[in-house]
Formats: sequence, structure tokens, C-alpha cells
Amino acid sequence: PDVALPAPRAALGTDATAVLTAVIPVFLEGALPSDPTPRVNAVRETVASVATAIAGLPPAAQHELSQLFSLLGFAPARIALARVGPSWREADRGDVAAFLERWRTSDFLLFRSAYAALHQLVFAAWYGNPASWPAIGYPGPPRLPA
Repeated sequence: PDVALPAPRAALGTDATAVLTAVIPVFLEGALPSDPTPRVNAVRETVASVATAIAGLPPAAQHELSQLFSLLGFAPARIALARVGPSWREADRGDVAAFLERWRTSDFLLFRSAYAALHQLVFAAWYGNPASWPAIGYPGPPRLPA
């Protein structure tokens, strides 16, 4: 029998999109195209793939990620916890990289966990995209005989 799959959740909110658009180029430094237009398109595709990945997570995990993005999108929290003064759209690469490094090496498990979640989502979205495979010499999954 046919099984109805749940409809994917709505696209990421503006906070999540802004945070991801800022962190993806830092996480994927050296992997993204260097030309501006393909680079912007690759970041957009990766944001969309992260949204797809999040939609496939259990509701509790989706809620936690939503809270993380809302927290990082709230200016006072962004400044206090991430130490990023400008909005995510205006933040420079150095500020974003410093934020990620602080959270990666934090004494607080919550920050390290949030970093790990962002890192895993971005890398899964990027390397799950067949367009990224040639750059790392991955020929794709083996083809099974018909």
C-alpha cells in the first residue's frame, strides 16, 4: 500500500537563513567556488539542503535548532553569546570564524553542541550534494547491476 509521507516543513526562517549564509562560507572555506556568482549559488543551495535535512529530523531536534537560530538572530543574544556585533548579513568572515572557534572550543557543552550541530548540518548538506563530489574525487556511490 502507498504510505503518505508528511509534508516537508516550511522553509527556514530569516534568522536561520542569515546565520547559515554567514557560517557556510567559513565552514566550507576552500571548497566553495571562488567566482562570486557560483559561490553565492552554492551557498544558497547549501542553505536549502540544510533546510531539507532539518525537515527530516525529529520534531524535538527541529525545535532545538529553531531555538538556536532564533537566539542567534536576536541582536542582544548574538552580541553577548556569539560576540558578533553587526547583523549576520553584515558580519565579516573574521568575526564569524572567531565565533565558530569560540563555540567549538568552549568550556560550555551547550556551545560545543550547538557548534557541532551547525558543522554537521553544513557539511552533510554540502557533501551530500553530488555537485560537490568531483572536487574531492568522489565518483559517487557504486552502481548496482540492473
